[in-house]
Amino acid sequence: MTESENNLNTKTFPDFNFAEGELLLINKPYQWTSFDVVGKIRNSLKPLKVKVGHAGTLDPLATGLLILCTGKLTKQIDTFQAEEKEYTGTMILGASTPSFDMETVVDEEYPLDGLTEEAIYAATAPFTGDIQQYPPAHSAVKVNGERLYVKARRGEETELRLRFVTVSAFEITRIALPEVDFRIVCSKGTYIRSLISDFGKQLNNGAYLSVLTRTRSGNFLLENAYEVADLVAHLRSKKELPVAPAAPQI
Repeated sequence: MTESENNLNTKTFPDFNFAEGELLLINKPYQWTSFDVVGKIRNSLKPLKVKVGHAGTLDPLATGLLILCTGKLTKQIDTFQAEEKEYTGTMILGASTPSFDMETVVDEEYPLDGLTEEAIYAATAPFTGDIQQYPPAHSAVKVNGERLYVKARRGEETELRLRFVTVSAFEITRIALPEVDFRIVCSKGTYIRSLISDFGKQLNNGAYLSVLTRTRSGNFLLENAYEVADLVAHLRSKKELPVAPAAPQI
């Protein structure tokens, strides 16, 4: 028995009605785009022609809770997307990257000498409450109909627009320089990469994101999410069940 089959045997799935509408909690894998997950689930539902969409993008290098809606429930995607989000992750101090994460290589390094734990804890204060931030140049934000990351990869500079977001919690949970772990609770549209980059500047240093996991969206928790492989295996197994023969005509 394979590991996937073993996991399948220990996981209980409800009787889905995808056309009427299902809300699926998915643990997005590392290096998958949010659209990769949508496509995988949509393909697993064929030949059913069912709408599938996600309620809030996660960057490819992030993992964690991705909410998918199917069928008639896709009309409520904006409602789910507007919910408060919670993230945990790790930043690297003493360096910066153009993308503010590990998608691009380090372009500047900074000394960590004299950087105290007290200063690191204190630097979170300016980033709680209602704040302004610029989206990363390497992001999915559209400018004139084109994603910013497409322009950035061509080496083009684009004027970024400030956005207003709310950060209700920014906690430092571990310091082991150059690594610093954190927990952030924030509003829709907050770019954690930008927050971490600005945090480094607040310390007169550099910082970029190395690990990010979305642990909550509204009242939905990552611990209740399906693994993509488990859900796909379940959906495929339902297709392979033998169909009972039709009752004989009398």
